[in-house]
Amino acid sequence: MADAIYLEFDFKVEPLQPGSDVLMAELGAIGFESFMETDTGFLAYVAKEEYQESAFKGIGLLQGGFCSVSWVQREVPQQNWNKEWESNFEPIEVAGQCSVRAPFHNPRPDLDFDLIIEPKMSFGTGHHATTHLMIKQILGLNLQGKTVLDMGCGTGVLGILAEKKGASLVHAIDIDDWCFENSQENVSRNACTKTEVILGGAEKLGEQTYDLIIANINRNVLLNDITKYAQVLDKKGVLLLSGFYSEDIPMISEECAKHGLTLDHNFERNNWIGAKYVF
Repeated sequence: MADAIYLEFDFKVEPLQPGSDVLMAELGAIGFESFMETDTGFLAYVAKEEYQESAFKGIGLLQGGFCSVSWVQREVPQQNWNKEWESNFEPIEVAGQCSVRAPFHNPRPDLDFDLIIEPKMSFGTGHHATTHLMIKQILGLNLQGKTVLDMGCGTGVLGILAEKKGASLVHAIDIDDWCFENSQENVSRNACTKTEVILGGAEKLGEQTYDLIIANINRNVLLNDITKYAQVLDKKGVLLLSGFYSEDIPMISEECAKHGLTLDHNFERNNWIGAKYVF
């Protein structure tokens, strides 16, 4: 894995929002693994062997529409990612309670939760609206002694926060090898002992039930897997969903309703939604 070659796309997007978020979602659906915002757009990374040129060219937003998009493409060795990331990554603060920072940033003892995340090629530093929204939702929950499932865990940041909030068991699952390894590193980095990282998808769900299920994935995956989430969610549990837009709420809610789940409330950020569903 250390010798893998990645393709870096430097996108310039005008206007910046919501164009950047829409394009990130489209790229994520065709295998792009990580994104880093810039002043004029964002950097996007995909393993060269996983890059699908036909799928990339099929993204409608690149052909025109409500925003203008241009890009420059280059190859970059995977081991150069940390240097690139360290030069651009700034710590963030959510709701005055939680910081998400890199190991080289100063600690934040003034906040309730100080999370140390080194994302490498994984998604989930809190900078993207969906991760920020999920952190905000989790901060509003009492997780003392609760069991938690973090689907599509990326860097593991949401599962790590859940353990820091008192969860007695966290299963963090991701289908991507790199996210699996990165989450393990970040779990260790944050001294979490109740979080188990699992490689795979919803097929890994079995007899274990959960008080809280977190799923920050794209809309189509959510629609496909909500049935499985409902099967392993405790009847007094909470389902937190993100990775979709405000206009997608009706179809997400319709699918949840098939399993007795109703929308409790949602937060919105740059047209992205973080929603809470309950039985």
